[in-house]
Amino acid sequence: MDYLLHLIVFVLIYGMVALSLNVASGFTQLISLAQAGFFWVGAYTSAILATQYGWPLWVNLPLGMLVAGVVALPVALVALRTVEDYFIICTMGMGVILFSVMNNWMELTRGPMGIPGIPSVSLFGHPLTEKWEWVLLAGCFYALVFWVAHNFKRSALGRILVGISEDEIFCQSLGKNVGLAKLQSFVLGAMLAAVPGALYAHYVSYIDPTSFTIHESIFVLSIIIVGGMGNLWGSLVAAAFMILVPEALRFVGLPSGIAANVRQMLYGAALILVIWLQQTKGRVAVNNLLEKQAKI
Repeated sequence: MDYLLHLIVFVLIYGMVALSLNVASGFTQLISLAQAGFFWVGAYTSAILATQYGWPLWVNLPLGMLVAGVVALPVALVALRTVEDYFIICTMGMGVILFSVMNNWMELTRGPMGIPGIPSVSLFGHPLTEKWEWVLLAGCFYALVFWVAHNFKRSALGRILVGISEDEIFCQSLGKNVGLAKLQSFVLGAMLAAVPGALYAHYVSYIDPTSFTIHESIFVLSIIIVGGMGNLWGSLVAAAFMILVPEALRFVGLPSGIAANVRQMLYGAALILVIWLQQTKGRVAVNNLLEKQAKI
């Protein structure tokens, strides 16, 4: 049971990271590969403050969000001057820079040795040591992040971002400040990514640079692609699929010599099937819309 609850905690944490990436990139359809870096900022900020100063999560978390926003601002100012493929490459470069800082700033982050002994979260003096307690805590934070992302999407700024994904030039012709809208969404997404980062640090009690590589950004990007770019409800479902399916395949009775390779093949086939079903659903929706317009 504890193992299953542990997986649920990870699903909720990565679901929050996916929500943050949807805010930063999903609404505008601009693919960012820097999200793991902001996830790292939240984790390391909370870990350093907790281990060196004994500060609780409730203080560290807003500070981590602030630091992530400050770090994201110059990244956004540079990256948003580019478009499409160049934007992807630029954010990937920023993610690599953040990883290099984390891996080499020995005085602050302890580099590849990581930060051990991160204390657990305490609520009203009660340390959360049980897995079910962490499920409730992570669930509450997921609901809060979802509420922020949902209201942001429904706001005037959120509607501008959705409009940018459809036709950026048309949005500009309406007098909308497209650059400022993208900047605000990118920074807000980075700040939201710091929330699961802080929770992750206190949950696992040890972090090192290998937890926040470019592969993590690609993994989070895969979640929002499987769940649907800009689809907030799909973030949690896709996170569950991406995390639980590989774990479930571990229990498939395969010969030990080929088990790992076959599991990877089955996992890849499942991903292809999900993407294919999504594309088929999208084509059907477009065809139905065209038929309705033709009748009118």
